Amino acid sequence: MKKPLELRVNGAVKTVEVDPEEPLLYVLREEFGLNGPKYGCGLHQCGSCLVLVDGEASYTCRIPCASFEGKKIQSIEGLSNGDKLHVLQEAFFEAQAAQCGYCVNGMMVAALELLEGNPNPNEQEIRSALNRVICRCGTHSRFIKAVKKAASSTSNL
Repeated sequence: MKKPLELRVNGAVKTVEVDPEEPLLYVLREEFGLNGPKYGCGLHQCGSCLVLVDGEASYTCRIPCASFEGKKIQSIEGLSNGDKLHVLQEAFFEAQAAQCGYCVNGMMVAALELLEGNPNPNEQEIRSALNRVICRCGTHSRFIKAVKKAASSTSNL
């Protein structure tokens, strides 16, 4: 049964009429038009569906959307400021840190969580943070390079 649910996504508050048990991923894609978070495995294992929830990288493919009410949700679409890319987005672009692009959402969200808590991580910390996201194309070295570049940037995250 659908009911009104108020969600705060990328700084905007929107009331949506949804089944409270529907996974947040579907609500983000269908009601908010966000295509960054993706359905990958549906088991909280691949990381394609990650978004930041109150600053923590969180899976969205199975958790009911009602449990996110009152929380700050940020997707990769919410990183840029108008036409100006976020430092992490720039670094991923410059490092060509994507091949098929399916895991990029999860990689960016995991990296953002890391950098917000540790603005100067070493390579092992970066590897550990990105380890929760599966990339089948094998571009991990570019992801690590991009996160290092974002960390060394003088811009604020």
